[in-house]
Amino acid sequence: MSHRVVVIGGGFGGLNAIQSLRRASVEITLIDRRNFHLFQPLTYQVATGALSPGEVAYPLRAIFKSEQKVRVMLAEVAGFDLDARQVHLTKTLGMDAAPDPVPYDTLIVAAGSSYSYFGHEDWREFAAEVKTLESAIAVRAEILRGFEAAEIMDDPDARQAQLTFVVVGAGPTGVEMSGQIAEMAHDTLRRNFRAIDTGTARVIMVDALDRVLTSFPESLSRKAQRSLEHLGVTVMLNRTVVGIDDESVTVSDDGGTTERIPAKTVIWAAGVTASPLARQLSELSGAEIDRAGRLTVEGDLTLPGHPEVIALGDMVRVRAADGAPVTYPGVAPVAIQQGHYAGKLVADRLKGRATSPFKYFDKGNLATIGRGRAVAQIRFLKLSGLPAWVMWLGVHLWYLIGFQNRLLVMIKWAISFFTHGRSARIITNQPAESVAPPTPR
Repeated sequence: MSHRVVVIGGGFGGLNAIQSLRRASVEITLIDRRNFHLFQPLTYQVATGALSPGEVAYPLRAIFKSEQKVRVMLAEVAGFDLDARQVHLTKTLGMDAAPDPVPYDTLIVAAGSSYSYFGHEDWREFAAEVKTLESAIAVRAEILRGFEAAEIMDDPDARQAQLTFVVVGAGPTGVEMSGQIAEMAHDTLRRNFRAIDTGTARVIMVDALDRVLTSFPESLSRKAQRSLEHLGVTVMLNRTVVGIDDESVTVSDDGGTTERIPAKTVIWAAGVTASPLARQLSELSGAEIDRAGRLTVEGDLTLPGHPEVIALGDMVRVRAADGAPVTYPGVAPVAIQQGHYAGKLVADRLKGRATSPFKYFDKGNLATIGRGRAVAQIRFLKLSGLPAWVMWLGVHLWYLIGFQNRLLVMIKWAISFFTHGRSARIITNQPAESVAPPTPR
């Protein structure tokens, strides 16, 4: 019987692990609670109407339609039995009982992460995030509803609250979201409304740190901030969010002075927490987890005491040679490299070969701010403006799954660049009570 490999998660880590096992004598079961691979670096473009959902997602079964040894299961993991080497699943798809446990010889867990609200889970109701496709679609509707509501309001204060968009977090996602919303308000929508001037919209980006894009050199952070301000974004640094409700965001500076910002739309892009599966593996194995819930794995990405279990991506930190855990950036290149490594590790084991500990090769950082504006750090090379933006376009097109998606996204970006348009400004999750029933024929 072939070696059974179970992969949990169809993101960058899981897909690249499977790709590295294509020539190995294994049977692979891929388990994911979504039936598609999501290109997360572009979900913010779905949230701002630049791209449609289907252009950043690709069906998992289509990816592996020619791979007979890969089985895809649409299911959610309930837990693990490390001694019996089984994965337990939850009841799903109208089943009367949960599916049978899935046995494995090697388990690869690449379950990712979600945004952390730093202990304020009540804020999640008022501050949406764009890490999933569903949440990106919801944020798109929320942003567009803000403009639509302002159009029919007479009270100037209520109108301005609808036209105020607060983004919490000044990392790549926060910077990209802020720039895109500002472009939409001050450029794309300027002639679309009659009662309001969308150019009066306020886009405010808040962060507790002292500069934007802290993973970049200071010189590029300054350029990114200037680009944001040129687009009309108000950058509020050294500010901590201390309250969010359905009417406003309250921030506090280092001196304890608070400010209430009336705003109907708040987008959360600050901090992450590992998948709950990391904590489950920790409780079963005794492995350490950090404050963000990341599981500490060995240098070869295996679970301590369980070399048959490999964990990778946003949900782990890796123990270095000196014993100290290393936390890698929560970006796609890390998951891609760790996925390739995990697949190679399994293949090498089957051939009786030793594998060196995982080493991350940092290819650099990229972040886009708006049309023709971006920053890039590639080793010692620092770029900003149009050259960095063109590089950002090329890299993202290269890693996007599916030729059709690459072609469609390239065409849409080209059209958007020359026309300043956004074709996916559709509100698709209108509340049921606001939708009129169809007229009888």
